Amino acid sequence: MDLTILYRGPLSSCDYDCPYCPFAKRRDGPELLRADRAALERFTAWAGAASGDRLKVLFTPWGEGLVRSWYRRALVELSHRPHVERVAIQTNLSCRTDWLADADLDTLALWCTYHPGQTPYERFLAKVRDLAERGVRHSVGIVGLPENLPHARRLRADLPAHVYLWVNAAEGRAYTDAEAGTWTEVDPLFPYSRHPHRSAGLPCRTGESVVSVDGAGTVRRCHFVRAELGNLYDGSYRAALGPRPCPLASCDCHIGYVHLETLPLYDVFAGGVLERVPSPGGLAGPGTTPPEGRPPGSPPVS
Repeated sequence: MDLTILYRGPLSSCDYDCPYCPFAKRRDGPELLRADRAALERFTAWAGAASGDRLKVLFTPWGEGLVRSWYRRALVELSHRPHVERVAIQTNLSCRTDWLADADLDTLALWCTYHPGQTPYERFLAKVRDLAERGVRHSVGIVGLPENLPHARRLRADLPAHVYLWVNAAEGRAYTDAEAGTWTEVDPLFPYSRHPHRSAGLPCRTGESVVSVDGAGTVRRCHFVRAELGNLYDGSYRAALGPRPCPLASCDCHIGYVHLETLPLYDVFAGGVLERVPSPGGLAGPGTTPPEGRPPGSPPVS
C-alpha cells in the first residue's frame, strides 16, 4: 500500500515570536518534551518497520521541530529506509544544518519558511544556500503580508533559480486583484493560496491514501477533520481507508487542499507534494481556466 502520513505530535513550542502565531515563543515543559520525544520515537520505529508499505511522511509540528534532536534523528533514520519514498518537515530553518550530512538526500526534503523580523536575512539566506550546496531538496516560503513583499522580492532575487519561493496568503486577508497580481509575480502559484477552496462533497485523497497521525497514533483523514479512523499501532485504521468526500465547507491550508482531487496540484508538484517543490514545468500553471473547486471569481493561475 502507498500511504502518505502527516504526523503531528504533542510539540507546540517555537523559538520564534511571529505575531500571527499562537505558538510564538511558547515553551514546552520537560514532561511534554519527554512525551513528544517518546511519541515520535514510537512513530519512527513503526514507520521504519512498515516495510510492507510504501510510505511518504511529512512532519507538521505546531512548533519548531528541528531544534529538537529527536526530530533530526527521525528524519535521518527514515531517510535510509528503502520503503520510505520521502520524509520531510516544515521548519523555520533556525537549526544548524550539519546533521544533514548523515541523511539520504534522495529521500529527505525540507519545507522552509522565512519569517522577517525573527532572524537576520543574511543568516537565513546563508542556510538556504547551504542546503542548495549540499543538494538538499527544499522549498522556501513567506507569508503574504504587505510588509513582507520587499523581503519576498529580495529572496526571489537572491535564491538559486531552481529553488521555488512560495507565498501563503495571510489568514483572513482579502486580496484585491492588484495585490494578488503583485504576489503572483513572486509566486506564480499564489492564486491557489489566495482564496479558501470549496471542498464540501468533493473527492479528496485524505482518508484513502493520505492520513493524519497524532502522538497517540490516532489516525484521522487530515489535520482538519476530527473524526477518527482508528489507530496506527493496532492497525485498526486500515479497514477505514477508502475514498470519501470532504465533509468541510472549504479548505484553506496547503497541506489540506493539495490533496483535493478537483485541483491539479499533484501534477503541479509531482514528485514534491510533501516538500512543496513543483515538478519541472509546474510553475507554468495548468492554464488560464480557474481550477475546479475554486470559488467563483477566483483568478486564473498564471
